[in-house]
Amino acid sequence: MWQAIALSFGLAMDATAVSAARGLARHTARDLLLLPLLFGGFQSGMAALGWLAGAWAGRYIARYDRYVAFGLLLLIGGKMIWEAVRGGPDEDGDDASSVATYLALAIATSIDAAAAGITLPLVPAAPWLSLLLIGTITAACSMAGYGAGRAVGHKLGASLEVLGGVVLIAIGINMLIQAG
Repeated sequence: MWQAIALSFGLAMDATAVSAARGLARHTARDLLLLPLLFGGFQSGMAALGWLAGAWAGRYIARYDRYVAFGLLLLIGGKMIWEAVRGGPDEDGDDASSVATYLALAIATSIDAAAAGITLPLVPAAPWLSLLLIGTITAACSMAGYGAGRAVGHKLGASLEVLGGVVLIAIGINMLIQAG
C-alpha cells in the first residue's frame, strides 16, 4: 500500500506545480474545483490506460511522453505570458478557453501516469486501489497547489500570470532534460 501512495504522490507533483502556477493567474472558485477534478481524473484515467495497454504501448508511451508534455506546457505557458503582456481575459471573468486549457494541462501532466500505469501490477496494492489513490492524491495536491498559488497571487498582483507561464515552460523544459 505504501508503494501505491508513494507512486501517487510522485505522479501528483507535476499537476500540483501546474495548479500552483495557474493559481497565480486565475482566482475563481470554479477553477479551484475544476483543476483538481480534471487533474485527478486524468492521472487516474491515464494510469488505467497504461495498466490496460500493458507492455505493448509502454515503449511508445515512454518514448514520446516527455516531448508531448513539453509541447503542451510550452504552448500553454506561452499563452499565459502572452495574455499577461497584452492584457488578456479578465482574471475573474468566464474565460471560455479555460476548460480547453485545463484539459490540455490535464493531458500534459498525466502522460507520465500512462507509463507508470504499466507498473501497477508490480505494486503490492490492488491496481484499482492504486488508481483510486492516484486520482484522489492528485486532486488533493492540485487543490492545495492552486490554493497556495491563489493566495500568493492575491497578495502580489495579477502580473504573476507571467511567472505562472514561465513556471509551466520550466516544468516542460525539465521534462525534456529528464528525457534526454
